[in-house]
Amino acid sequence: MTWLRCAVRRPAAAARLFCFTHAGGSAVAYREWHALLPATVELHATQLPGRADRFAQAPPESMEALVDALTEAMLPLLDRRFALFGHSMGATVAYEVTRRLEARGLAPARLFVSGSTAPHDRRDTRALSTYDDDALVAELSKLGGTEVEILAHEAMREIVLPYVRADFRLLEAYRHRPGPPLRTPISVLVGDADPVVTPEQAKAWEARTFSEFSLKVFPGDHFYLQPHRAAVVGEVARPLTA
Repeated sequence: MTWLRCAVRRPAAAARLFCFTHAGGSAVAYREWHALLPATVELHATQLPGRADRFAQAPPESMEALVDALTEAMLPLLDRRFALFGHSMGATVAYEVTRRLEARGLAPARLFVSGSTAPHDRRDTRALSTYDDDALVAELSKLGGTEVEILAHEAMREIVLPYVRADFRLLEAYRHRPGPPLRTPISVLVGDADPVVTPEQAKAWEARTFSEFSLKVFPGDHFYLQPHRAAVVGEVARPLTA
């Protein structure tokens, strides 16, 4: 069972970047990042069960099970400098993976969290996983992203919505466990018109680290990182190439 996908192998790379996808997303969300990264950075993107080439596999039953599996999958690849980037749901997953890694004495160079409220400061308590198809698609349309176009087709809804709901169930059941802040620096990236989290709300992530904290605001909505892909990748690559 392969949890991480690397489309472009770079055996001589000095660093690795691990990217965690949004709810309903797959590794393909980061397919255009490889060309924007320097040759010294190798990218690995998460591929969760229940979608794409893992469609026949059961989705994770809990956030804890997902984080444990991803942490174990990453361990053999942590033989060089590395950083984590997570967007939306992926931000929560990346944060929890960082907690697991730190407990093993493996600290990333930096944790990048994008388009997400801080794990201890959850604002949206709606049970989106229980919405009927039309209501769920309407909510997804407010966020934007490429999946919205796909969901215009009834046949695709039957394929996509089950694993979107499974991802939302993970988030809805997730509760932040009390614990010390990370030793890892945290950088927050957010769109200035994101309906999920405002830049002001995103500052709450600062409480989750003892180390350096930064906040970068981009023009755009929840998926601001699509039109600003080059700038986002440049921001993320910087601590891995300094």
